[in-house]
Amino acid sequence: MKKINWKILLSVALIGISLSIYLINYSIFHKGEDNVYYFLIDLAFLPLSILLVTLIVDQLITRQERRNMFNKLNMVIGAFFSEAGIELLRIFWRFDTSPEYLGEHLVIPKEWKQNDYYYLKKIFNSHKPKIEILKGDAEHLKKFLGEKREFLLRLLENPNLLEHETFTALLWAVFHLTEELSARPELRHLPAPDYEHLEGDIKRAYTLLIVEWIIYMRHLYSNYPYLFSLAIRTNPFDLKASAIIRTK
Repeated sequence: MKKINWKILLSVALIGISLSIYLINYSIFHKGEDNVYYFLIDLAFLPLSILLVTLIVDQLITRQERRNMFNKLNMVIGAFFSEAGIELLRIFWRFDTSPEYLGEHLVIPKEWKQNDYYYLKKIFNSHKPKIEILKGDAEHLKKFLGEKREFLLRLLENPNLLEHETFTALLWAVFHLTEELSARPELRHLPAPDYEHLEGDIKRAYTLLIVEWIIYMRHLYSNYPYLFSLAIRTNPFDLKASAIIRTK
């Protein structure tokens, strides 16, 4: 025997309660016409009640679903930064012709506040990084991205990332750079146009990565203070950064 759906049981129970109340009302006051009149009045407002309840419930469900999706996305983003993102920032930073600018402004203090997030965004938006591929270690970048290629592919296969356009754009930029570097057997004696092309690819990935890192730091500050503490102690833009907690 199949188990009866709880929705059917609930519907039957509510209809039964409603009929019982009307019968009790009639048995006490013997006003059948009044009952019919008020029943029709209530029935007339029923569609509006359903509409209001549906809109409110739908909004609450949608909000909860978006919150759950946001948490899942940040778990994926956190895995990306732990596995590749932070080290990639350090590598990219070596190609920046003005590393001291970000080193000065993107070092986050322990007493960081929520409003400082907007300050960081403003600071970075006013900075236009210039990349010189010969300034950094392109072979090391190529090797590092080659080792992370499968990891990046798995992230791109995650359907939840479709809801996060900026992070998806970052992944595609990094993956494209990986393909460009791996397509060249060696990087030491390339034509100038090749270097210019690679510098543009690095700049694109570097810029998007910093933006996502700032957003991620804000998320950690608001939701996971213990992870935020580790993040500021391993800040890729802080040359003195150390995970070791030192006493003053």
